[in-house]
Amino acid sequence: MTQPVPGKPPDVLFLMASGCPCQHCSNVLQGLTQLVHEGMIGRLEVVNAKMFPERTEMLGVDTVPWVRIGPFELEGMLSLDELREWLGRKDDEEGMAAYFEYLLASGRREKVAEIVRREPDRTRSLTRLLGRVKTTLHVRLGIGAVLEELRGTEAVRSIVQDLGRLTTEGDTRVRGDACYLLTFTHSAEAVPYLTACRRDPDKDVREIAEEALEVLRAEGVVPRQTSPASP
Repeated sequence: MTQPVPGKPPDVLFLMASGCPCQHCSNVLQGLTQLVHEGMIGRLEVVNAKMFPERTEMLGVDTVPWVRIGPFELEGMLSLDELREWLGRKDDEEGMAAYFEYLLASGRREKVAEIVRREPDRTRSLTRLLGRVKTTLHVRLGIGAVLEELRGTEAVRSIVQDLGRLTTEGDTRVRGDACYLLTFTHSAEAVPYLTACRRDPDKDVREIAEEALEVLRAEGVVPRQTSPASP
């Protein structure tokens, strides 16, 4: 994929199907065309999936309309405002956190795991998303499922400090989730954070931390002689 030039509007690839009865393809195309005229898109490539099925297969696209803006691959109907929003996002931790939220909210957990497996540095965007109180339960569960699938990998081990920071910040749910997800790091670096959380003011967080330590003990990460939690 061509890297965007700083200050230059991004290029966009759009896959559609001619004669689509739902009008989603034509509506998205209309929005993209308007954004080209406004100078928000540098180049717009439009591919008819019916005429070029090999292109669709190569990109792994299952449904249209489909839009690629930088690293963001979007499916389905997108309003003009939504297109503007994605065009304004940067390829950074914040932008990728928004993309992961979009994918997880739409049930595309496998796509998130694929990205993290290919680009381990992207994992930090998951912890950024986890730390937001407004992140929905559905998305939080998706984050957990991705990290569980990749447990013990370098991608997950690399976010021990980020998860550790979340065990002392935010509300009870954020702290508890961070304690639980530290088990998937399979790292001894998680132990000090979990040990400290056994003194958390919230009972549920204390219990999650102790359970997480027990998991790490069972995996041989924490020595069995580690002292039990204080009453």
